[in-house]
Amino acid sequence: MTADQPRATRLPTDRPLSDADTPDSVQILAADSPFKGFFRIDRYQLRHRKHDGSWSEPMTREVFERGHAVAVLPYDPVRDEVVLIEQFRPGALAGGMPPWQIEVVAGIIEANEDPDDVARREADEESGLHLQELIPISHYLATPGGSSETIRLYCGLIDATNAGGLHGLDHENEDIHARAMAFDAAFDLLGQGPADNAPTVMALYWLALNQTRLRERAGASAPGA
Repeated sequence: MTADQPRATRLPTDRPLSDADTPDSVQILAADSPFKGFFRIDRYQLRHRKHDGSWSEPMTREVFERGHAVAVLPYDPVRDEVVLIEQFRPGALAGGMPPWQIEVVAGIIEANEDPDDVARREADEESGLHLQELIPISHYLATPGGSSETIRLYCGLIDATNAGGLHGLDHENEDIHARAMAFDAAFDLLGQGPADNAPTVMALYWLALNQTRLRERAGASAPGA
């Protein structure tokens, strides 16, 4: 920083992080939907309170509306195996990533659906698995800079004895290959490209922190024992 560059405004250290989050902190001046397909794009003219208490200038912001989703990492604590699925993803292709992504089970929550029910249904449709128990991991915004989508992430306890094979719904053009693999092998996929999608990364890191606890609860040996 040079002497003629503006310095950041120093705010009080006891200032609440959420002091801008009040009912009147955002004003929607106009809104429309310039694109409606399987997904939708909404366009807003708005202004919002700034951190110094003043109002921003009016601005245009577009929001990608694709609904909300669940994602589930199926895990067998006795065998210490996870089940991951592989399928073609156009977003990965457009983003220059491997288009056949290795992922956790996932699906969109339709109107009035219970997220837990969606998780169980998608596990059956995409991997042929029955979830014995659902353990919530996180409920988070996928990309808040441009989308309203939230994802409910779970670990689903399973018996992976006969897991694997080809799955998916023909009428949705799903072509899904489910694979059971040792947790350590799945974790080693991170950073290699095909498994570098947010729900899979988050779920595998969560399991790395909770693997021992889940195996002990299931009466299995500790990892490496």
